[in-house]
Amino acid sequence: MELEEGDVVLCTVDRIVGTTVFVKMHVSSGDREGSIVTSEIAAGRIRNLRDYVVPKKKIVCKILRISGNHIDLSLRRVTQKEQKEVMEEYKLEKSYASILKTILKEKTDEAIKKITEEERLYYFFENAKEDSKKLEKLVGKENSKKILEIINSQKQKNFIVKREISLRTTKPNGVETVKSILGKAEGVEVKYISAGRYSLKSEAGDIKTADTVLKNILSEIEKAAKKEGAEFSVVENKSQK
Repeated sequence: MELEEGDVVLCTVDRIVGTTVFVKMHVSSGDREGSIVTSEIAAGRIRNLRDYVVPKKKIVCKILRISGNHIDLSLRRVTQKEQKEVMEEYKLEKSYASILKTILKEKTDEAIKKITEEERLYYFFENAKEDSKKLEKLVGKENSKKILEIINSQKQKNFIVKREISLRTTKPNGVETVKSILGKAEGVEVKYISAGRYSLKSEAGDIKTADTVLKNILSEIEKAAKKEGAEFSVVENKSQK
């Protein structure tokens, strides 16, 4: 997979030279080096660079520029959502590699090499859950069955995405109007916080699905609020496991 500007990648801090941080990017084509200048570590003045980065620390960065073999990265431009997604994929990749080792023993490294020549371990196994043909071709039908049984038996970690909203109306039947608008939030949990403020929570097996569901719900609520002449806005975004 070719790297592109805007890609979000997992990195390990390698060394700090003056005000520049050098990292090893962990991508399907193998580890590559990238660098981060101080202004792209965090917003505002940085008193101590090591408050943010230290050698061997895993961080998630965004690719700003690619110039030949030189790659400029940013730490501060990565959103919390992007960071959580990349770190979760990394944890799953480690889990998949461990499962392979349990089944394939000394043939594990060879199998991982063949997989990562074409795609990331994460995507290979996520696709294998739906269609095991490529996995069967790689490790055999019996081993494929054992691997998928272990993966499917693992407890599914649910991701939670929350949005805090403000919803107000000056209509005489305001309470009923708000109830009607919030009725659009089917499939998500709605909690009253204080006057005109509500919390919406979506839960799913992966953060992308949870986020998409909530975005669609918010869109429906916004449309309903506009139709009813109510004031609507998103106050705060949160996501967690």
